Amino acid sequence: MTITSQHNPALKQLRRLARKPERERSGRFVAEGEDLLAAADEAGWHAVEGYRLAGSRLGGEDFVDVEQRALASVSTLGSGTRVIGVYEQRWAQSPAGPLCVCLHGVGDPGNVGAVLRSARAFGASCVALGPGCADPYGPKAVRASMGAIFAVALARVDSVAELPGERVALVAHAGEVLSDASIPRAGDVTLLVGAEREGLPEEVVAACERTAHIPIDGAADSLNAAMAATVALYELTRRT
Repeated sequence: MTITSQHNPALKQLRRLARKPERERSGRFVAEGEDLLAAADEAGWHAVEGYRLAGSRLGGEDFVDVEQRALASVSTLGSGTRVIGVYEQRWAQSPAGPLCVCLHGVGDPGNVGAVLRSARAFGASCVALGPGCADPYGPKAVRASMGAIFAVALARVDSVAELPGERVALVAHAGEVLSDASIPRAGDVTLLVGAEREGLPEEVVAACERTAHIPIDGAADSLNAAMAATVALYELTRRT
């Protein structure tokens, strides 16, 4: 049976999940596109029953067929989508090492998703979301993660004390040069990254064991959170 009405209950739920309050209430989120659904399959995530949808005759036996116009009505992509899946959110009880990235006040969902992608690329064990961060399960963050949302553990934290190992605050123009910092090669390490303009609050920096910075050309004041986290992860992992 093919869903043809834009008012179908499943499609109505997909529209609601585009809003954060519904994601928080239901504990679910939406992934769009063949690449994201393939990443979910590879990581062993299963869509909520009845919520693995595809444009008519595009998805195969394990998809619910949806008339393409009806499917486009629930897509958050400007060009529409061919497949959509709904999944249960997963949150770790606490952040874990050996390499954790903690974001604080990073409100751009694209940056949050991009950090997840970099965390996966460089083998980080966890991404922790502190106060003021965008929802990693929002549509823009999920797309920007390029499938890393299904591969990297996520945790919520309220304080630096909850983070594993030696905490390294990344602060523009302060502390040691990250490439020269004598960060132990063994043991857990957490890299803390703040928003581009505000950076990390003073009390957060003070609670960390170490402060470091990425040296950049004087013509640029700072890097955005995703770029800074990517460079820092490279520096930390290339030395191991």
